Formats: sequence, structure tokens, C-alpha cells
Amino acid sequence: MEKIHIICVDDEREVLESVAQDLELLSEVFTVELCESAAECLELMDDIDAEDDHVAVVISDQVMPDKSGVELLTEIAEDGRFKHTKKLLLTGLATQADTIRAINHAQLDNYLEKVWQPEILQLLTKQLLTRYIVEKGIDYQPYVSHLDAPTLFKLLQ
Repeated sequence: MEKIHIICVDDEREVLESVAQDLELLSEVFTVELCESAAECLELMDDIDAEDDHVAVVISDQVMPDKSGVELLTEIAEDGRFKHTKKLLLTGLATQADTIRAINHAQLDNYLEKVWQPEILQLLTKQLLTRYIVEKGIDYQPYVSHLDAPTLFKLLQ
């Protein structure tokens, strides 16, 4: 089975731990990584790529020191190695301009406001994982119990 990563980025440790807890079911099959900065995320992505593993989803906060979530997700979108990586902006402080910039430049796949409902974060993440696996041509069978069935059905038609 291929190693597929979900990376969560937030400068607040409590928020990261909350996201990790909400994604705990997915961590049975996927590797959930926690990063406290954009720089840490980018370094981890380089390491994952060097191992020929997959970065399927990046969930990023918007307001962080040094580099915003939109800046991070834009950098990821512009890196050809991660063109299929799905991006979710998770924030309570993004302005409308930030959101528009994220959609236009970071090729944002989804947006979720803080405070989120765990089941919504789980569903969105499953949908993004499903899209990534199908788009990359990865055998979905070993992961099927952790993917979103309606999304999988639509993509396989």
C-alpha cells in the first residue's frame, strides 16, 4: 500500500491537536502530519516527495506568522510536484480578499471556517482524499473504507 499523507498546518498547537483528533479515523490508513508553520510544512513536503510518497491533502490555517495560509497554498499550487495535492483553508480570520486570492491563486479545493464541526472536516477530507487517489491513478481498493463513497462513485463513472 502506498504511503499517503494529510498535512495539517496551524501555528496554534491546540488547533492542530483538535484537527488531528477529528481526523483520527483516517489515521488508521493515512499518515496525518502536524506542522506549526508554513516553512515546516514545505520542508516536510520535500521529505515526503524525496521518499516517493504522496501529499494528498494540505489543511492550512490562514493567519500564521511569516507566511499566510494563502501564501503557503499558492506556493504548493505552483510546485509541479504537488499539482494534484488538494488544499483546504481552515480559518476564522480570512477576509473576503484572502478567500478570493486563495481560490484564484492557490487553486483552493475547499474552505472551512473555525469553529468547524468534526464530521464536516472528516467528510471534506475524505472527499479530497478520494479525488486525489482517483486523479493520481492509485488503486483505491485498499483505502475504500476510508474514502467518500458518493465521490468515488461519481469519479469512476
